[in-house]
Amino acid sequence: MTDLLLRLAVKKDQDPKSKHARAAVGKLSGVVGILCNLLLFAGKLAVGTLAASVSITADAMNNLSDATSSIVTLVGFRLAEKPADEEHPYGHARFEYLSGLAVAAMIVVIGFELGKSSVEKILAPAAVEFSAVTAGVLIGSILVKLWLSRFNGKLGALIDSATLKATAADSRNDCLSTGAVLAAALVEHVCDWQIDGFVGLAVALFILWSGWGLAKETISPLLGEPADPELRETISKFICTEPKVLGFHDLMVHDYGPGQRFASLHVEMDKNEDALECHEIIDDLERTCYREYDIHLVIHYDPVVSDDPSLERMRKLVTAILHVKDPRLSIHDFRMVPGSGHTNLIFDVALPPDLLDQKQEIQTSLEAALNDLGEGQYYTVITFDNAAFN
Repeated sequence: MTDLLLRLAVKKDQDPKSKHARAAVGKLSGVVGILCNLLLFAGKLAVGTLAASVSITADAMNNLSDATSSIVTLVGFRLAEKPADEEHPYGHARFEYLSGLAVAAMIVVIGFELGKSSVEKILAPAAVEFSAVTAGVLIGSILVKLWLSRFNGKLGALIDSATLKATAADSRNDCLSTGAVLAAALVEHVCDWQIDGFVGLAVALFILWSGWGLAKETISPLLGEPADPELRETISKFICTEPKVLGFHDLMVHDYGPGQRFASLHVEMDKNEDALECHEIIDDLERTCYREYDIHLVIHYDPVVSDDPSLERMRKLVTAILHVKDPRLSIHDFRMVPGSGHTNLIFDVALPPDLLDQKQEIQTSLEAALNDLGEGQYYTVITFDNAAFN
């Protein structure tokens, strides 16, 4: 069924991760989610009302929230495919994140209202009418949600969408909550224990927890996450395929939504290389990166000295001393300026976040170790960089 629906939404020769295909897959997920969840909502609401079960009604409202989520997802993917314009030169792909945030807000509101209803049922319990129809509707709901979980999971993996992967996880979790509701109805029917309100409250808390989790997932990229390790590895391997690149640093990735990634970094090349040739190599790297990985890459050219033994010796010495302090410390843009009374060592240090308050200590201990060598007076001029960008 999933493959059939995919063939209807995406052309056979179309790249599933292209912007248009991505939007088509997202809208397909939204439409299927709306239809399935509305059917489940109607069935559970009818059964919950007839059986006077707040937990079944709560589960029905959970499906209604899922249907609403699918509507927002559908609209979000539709808006996200809008091209860049004068007011939004980076495009509109972040609408996918905003739709997820709106979904999270609605889930939290619904969870809160269901929690209130469940507490009222706990304080004033009433018997639940159980029937084969009730069991059939709940079992059918579990089966539908299992299929939706696999469906959205496959679509999310196909286009690498965090929104669809979260939707798949939500459907999987719904199976657990509906299973709990079914178990509560059976317990009340067999043992005459009035636990409906407690199960309804548990479902409401579960909905609140899911909404909070989704909110964190969508807020994080909007605030600005570090580059994904896999993406960093991809860019690193790509840059290092060029023989004239000796190293790189200050890699920054800016995410303006799926398919809209901008990156910048500094590449190190031998100062003796022809500057025009290096410029041409950098231009080719930027174009190839966009063509093959859909990343808008801007590269800064850093000429480095590679044929000065004393400079290379001192660079390795500084690195070794810093590694005694913390093996995570690394340096780049290393220069040495000899003077009549002392030598300036000028370089950048990539600093992990947990060492941000130790800048002065690191610099002081480094200078002390260098001057203890008895080779003269050394002063260090250090720029501390965020290690996340190196």
